[in-house]
Amino acid sequence: MTPPPDASPVSQALILIAEDEPEIVDILAVYLARSGLRTVHATDGRRALELHRSLRPDLVLLDVNMPHVDGWQVLSEIRHLGTTPVIMLTALDQDIDKLMGLRIGADDYIVKPFNPAEVAARIQAVLRRTLPGAGRGNQHVLQAGPFHIDLDNHEAMVEVDHHRRPLSLTLTEFNLLAQMVRAPKRVFSRAELLTTCLPEGDALERTVDSHISKLRRKLEEVGVSGVPVGIRGVGYKLWSGE
Repeated sequence: MTPPPDASPVSQALILIAEDEPEIVDILAVYLARSGLRTVHATDGRRALELHRSLRPDLVLLDVNMPHVDGWQVLSEIRHLGTTPVIMLTALDQDIDKLMGLRIGADDYIVKPFNPAEVAARIQAVLRRTLPGAGRGNQHVLQAGPFHIDLDNHEAMVEVDHHRRPLSLTLTEFNLLAQMVRAPKRVFSRAELLTTCLPEGDALERTVDSHISKLRRKLEEVGVSGVPVGIRGVGYKLWSGE
C-alpha cells in the first residue's frame, strides 16, 4: 500500500518506469511506493513515449534495451519535447554508454544489477533538484535565482528590482535557458546543448555560441548581465559562485 503523502515536495510524484522485465518493474514499484511515489509502467519504447506525452510524468526511469524503440531514441525524443528528468537503467557498464546517455541529456545513470533502495534514493535526489518546493500542480515551473520558467505555458520571466519581467525568447533560446536553469552551476558542453536544445537541422556546435550570444543580449536588455557564463573550451553554465 502506498503511504500517505508527506510534506516533501517530491511526495506523490509520478514516475514512468520504462522496462520490459516484469520482475524488475515489480521490485521498483514496491520500493518507490514506500517512498510515497506513484508509478506507471511501459514495456516498450513506443509505449513509453505515448505515456510520457499523455501523463507528463515527473521523472522517467528508462531502460536502454527496450523493444520497438530503444532507450537512446526514447531519451532523444523526450529531450526534444522538454526537460522531464530521465534516469537511464541498463546492464551496459561501458564508459562510452554512460557518456552517450549524459550527452543526449540523461540526468543520471544506474547499472544493473542494482540495489532498489539506491534507485529510489537517486530518483528522490533528482526530483528534489528539479522540483524545488513544488506541489503536484506546479512542478513544471523551474526556478533559479531571478529566473522563473513555466514549461507548460512556455513562458520565461526574470525578476528585476522586485518585479517580474517577461522575456521574449525564440524556441531555441527558451530551451537553452530552461536547460541551464535546471542546474545553474553545472557546465553544459556545446555538444550537449546542441543535442538537447537546438532543432534537428542544426549540426554545428558553434551554432550554440550564436544562440547563447543572442540570449545574453536579451537578458542584458532587462538588466541581467553576465549570464550565461562561458567556460572556455568546454561550454556554458548559467552562473558561477553561490
